Order: sequence, then C-alpha cells, then structure tokens
Amino acid sequence: MPSKKTSVEARSVMLPGAERGSEMLIEERRQYIVGLAQKHGRVLVEELSDSLGISRITIRKDLDHLQSQGLLQRTHGGALLPSNGAISDPSLREKEGRHSQEKLRIATAAANLVQEGQCILLDSGTTTTAVAKALRRFSRLTIITNAVNVASELRDTDFEVLLTGGSLRKNSFSLVGPLAEDMLHEMYADILFLGVDGFDLEVGLTTPNVMESRVNRAMVKASSLVVAVCDSTKFNRRSLSKIVDATAIHHIITDSGLPSATADALRSAGINLTLV
Repeated sequence: MPSKKTSVEARSVMLPGAERGSEMLIEERRQYIVGLAQKHGRVLVEELSDSLGISRITIRKDLDHLQSQGLLQRTHGGALLPSNGAISDPSLREKEGRHSQEKLRIATAAANLVQEGQCILLDSGTTTTAVAKALRRFSRLTIITNAVNVASELRDTDFEVLLTGGSLRKNSFSLVGPLAEDMLHEMYADILFLGVDGFDLEVGLTTPNVMESRVNRAMVKASSLVVAVCDSTKFNRRSLSKIVDATAIHHIITDSGLPSATADALRSAGINLTLV
C-alpha cells in the first residue's frame, strides 16, 4: 500500500499540468496565499504544500512571484508580509513594471466607457496613467487630474487638461492637500477612473497616504460615474487610509485573475464588474 507521503507526491506531480492549463488556478492560489499571510502575518512552505496538496517547489515559485510583486517578503521556509505592511507606499517608478499587461487591458476597457466630449477625472497611479494613454484616441475631452505625469502624458492632445493644484507628493507625482480638495469641490465630472492600493468589501477602498485619500474622496463626490480600475492583486487587501465604502463604486474594471468568490461578492453588492 502506498504511503500517505507518496499519495501527496503523486498529486503534486499531476497538478503543475493543470496549472499550465488554467492561469486562473495559479492566480487564485496566489491570492489565497496572500490572504493567509494577511490573516496570520506569515506563511510557511511546508504548511502550504500540505494543505494545498502541491509540491514545495511550486509553493516556492509562488512565493518568489509574490515577492517580485511586492506582496510578500521571502524568508527561510516561507514568507512574511512586507515589513511596513499597510503603510507600504511604493513609488510610481516601482509600480510601473507590475502587472503591465493587465493594466493595458484594464485601460482599454476603461476607454470604451468614455464618449466624445465628456469630462473625465483621473486619479494618480500607473493604472490611471495607462487609462490616460488609452484616451488619446479621442479628440474632444476635458481631463481633470491631480497627477502631474498624467497631465504631461496628455500635453500634446487637443484635450482641455485641468490640474487640481496642491502640494506635490514626489513619490506618486500627485497633487494633494486643501488646494486640490477645494478645486474638486467646484468641479463636476462625467466619469472618475480611480486607482486604489486596497479594495476590501468590508473596509472599502484604501490607500497608504492620508492626504491622497482625502483628495480621492473629493473626486468620488465630484463624479457622476465612479469606476475603480485596479488589477486583481488589490482585492482583499487593506491599506492605511480609507477613501470610501465599496458601495460608493459603480463599476470595477479588473483582470481575470480575480477569484470567483470575490467576483460574486462584488456583483451581489450591486457593483458592475468587467473582467479583462
């Protein structure tokens, strides 16, 4: 009779073929690992291998990938949450290479919601920068943004581009503070495309910077349609400062790596969901 260890090894040999056949399975597993790390503060290779029934080599590859995305910090035998946890605030340059293909697909879908002549509000961030690039196919838009790099991206278009003013956050090239908030209180936009660092159905949308969250909140109030644009790794995560409740969002555009349970919960909350 084969031992229990042999049985586990047999399953772990077969599973990588299934992983190759479905990218969704890989992303769902990695989301699950991140969720465990957020709940317990750490994950161990041996425990993950036993509980998921897959090889330790596969688990190590998952942890290495999650570390490359800035979601976990590898240690001997496992991984920890990044040392600065909820206050992690990577620079725009650090974010640029993460999930670049997903951001391009999200941006294309976002541009498909826009009509010629509308007023569009763009938050700062790499995903919203991708949206700005996708909007270049239009000829008549008014763009309001607190992102200096977004305004620069659109400098050679015929758009009316309005910067909010405010204090420059060099980490994100965004403008924050009372000047930005006051300007937004006087504005009205047809659509807001909002990027976030964390999207949790219980807590809401979050970001690492308190001043940024206040500007984002003013953006939500100034907009008729609020569309969150973020890759699937941002879900079931919480950052330092709350922007708004999840129910303040009308539409979410994210990639197909979103776990099906999360997608169902979002739809049940009455939020339109586009997976790309």
